[in-house]
Amino acid sequence: MAKFIKLYEENPNEKQIQEVVKVLRDGGIIIYPTDTVYGLGCDINNNRALERIAQIRGVKIEKANFSFVCESLSDVSAYVKQMDTSTFKMLKRALPGPYTFILEGNNNLPSVFKKKKTVGLRVPNNNIARAIVRELGSPIISTSIRDEDEVIEYTTDPELIYEKWEKLVDVVIDGGYGGNIASTVIDLTQGEPVLVREGKGSLEI
Repeated sequence: MAKFIKLYEENPNEKQIQEVVKVLRDGGIIIYPTDTVYGLGCDINNNRALERIAQIRGVKIEKANFSFVCESLSDVSAYVKQMDTSTFKMLKRALPGPYTFILEGNNNLPSVFKKKKTVGLRVPNNNIARAIVRELGSPIISTSIRDEDEVIEYTTDPELIYEKWEKLVDVVIDGGYGGNIASTVIDLTQGEPVLVREGKGSLEI
């Protein structure tokens, strides 16, 4: 049965953040708020937890398009090939914010992702998400939680999320109502930016 932890974005409780991070380090899976929709996440370095998320999602881990959620732009640069000046400037303008940028990965990618040439990276404008990553000391792998209902594409109410996910994950964080619009996804591996999915992030960056 998952723990249900209430956190406030303005000032996330440090002890509760440490409690969440301990769960992540022990191979647990969390549901947490971002600046877009609620995410399903685990420690990037824990293969057992990665396999659990892939199983929940019904995908093979090698082929899964999960995002890396980082605390800052400097964390992003640790996992990607050297960026040119225009790419760096775009990321600096946009992050933290509701974007997922697809970039070419480097040799620091975890072993299960070594065959992937690209990686989706996020720095959400949400203090809870960034506090977790900061305390953990490494990114968390993330994927949005989707509702099967075609009308309500994403689940936004933390209590309803808990009811649905309490037996599948280890912690559900109540960070208030989530959004129902996903991040804007931009591919930066082709030279010119390519819009993959229009979401919450403005295209004027």
